[in-house]
Amino acid sequence: MTDRVLWVTGGGSGMGQAVAVTAAEAGWRVAVTGRRREALLETVEAVTSAGGTAVAAEADATDPASLTRAHDRIVAELGPVDDLVTAAGLNAPRRRWDDQSMTEFAAIVDTNLTSVARTIDLALPTIRDAQGRIVVISSFAGWRFSTKGGVAYSASKTALASLCATLNEEEGLHGVGATHLCPGDVDTPFLSMRPQVPDASARETMLTPEDIGRAVRFILDGPPHVRIDELVISPTRPSARA
Repeated sequence: MTDRVLWVTGGGSGMGQAVAVTAAEAGWRVAVTGRRREALLETVEAVTSAGGTAVAAEADATDPASLTRAHDRIVAELGPVDDLVTAAGLNAPRRRWDDQSMTEFAAIVDTNLTSVARTIDLALPTIRDAQGRIVVISSFAGWRFSTKGGVAYSASKTALASLCATLNEEEGLHGVGATHLCPGDVDTPFLSMRPQVPDASARETMLTPEDIGRAVRFILDGPPHVRIDELVISPTRPSARA
């Protein structure tokens, strides 16, 4: 059991919510951020029902001032952040060179890459003090090239590998470990952003948010001298990618 503080971005649904609940069951005090307050409160209720402690701090990760306010609230209510999981993500149905929007492109890169760096930058001083762990939930598309994710999504997720590598190169000296976590298809609301939304039969073969929650807990539970640089998780039976 632990009494550490874990900050989870994108904690209102899907993988972020599953991570929050799973970590709380193991003793982490959890802070969840996201843009939808009602969704965050649902996560807090799920954590509380599991016997854990959670705080919801509404924030738009692409807005530096909003994110800073959320971080300040987390520290005031739970204490300094010891570990961090970034689970917020964005994509769009129009994702090919011949139909994408540059406005959407910028929003996707800002959400998937820049906001991740922004969040890490806020929490890193106390994570360094705690010799904590940073888990960046990326994508299979961030590990192996695939055109299915789209131009902006694939580019932003691939860049997260470099972000984690630089963290490990520079902050490993202080005991900080970063993991580039690359899941394959996961049955979450994020699937609604695909050009063709998978049907029920396709979803049956996918990973679940709880699978990712258990994987993150495995990383966080590791001994201080062990770092998992990259972890790829795929369904045994890959679904048709849309």
